[in-house]
Amino acid sequence: MKIRDVMSKDVHVARPGDSLRAVAERMASGDFGFIPVADGDRLVGTLTDRDIVVRGVASGLGVEATVTQVMTANVTTVLDTDDLKVALDAMGGGKIRRLPVVDKHDRLVGVVSLGDLSTRVKEKYAGEALETISQPG
Repeated sequence: MKIRDVMSKDVHVARPGDSLRAVAERMASGDFGFIPVADGDRLVGTLTDRDIVVRGVASGLGVEATVTQVMTANVTTVLDTDDLKVALDAMGGGKIRRLPVVDKHDRLVGVVSLGDLSTRVKEKYAGEALETISQPG
């Protein structure tokens, strides 16, 4: 089975110049804590609710600071044509819970989460990945 078969395709996207307030409000209203950051259809980073708090608020940035100031720019991705095991290996190796999915042209096409994968792969592999991801860094 391929990642495109289990990924979430309806993904909210933040833009680099969006304010932290605007993105936090979208996260709150949509009940999610992770959002890819894209410039057009090109992935340029990711942002979590934790990034907003730890990198933004805790370091003294105001709510009008931009996404670019606190996002993670060096992002691990998977191809939509990759096998599910590729995503699990990347998640386990990098302690990642959500992976942006790109196509062969490097365009953002979705997000795959550990939850998405755990319902589709052998329980053993999902359990091993979750255990690795959950261990303190």
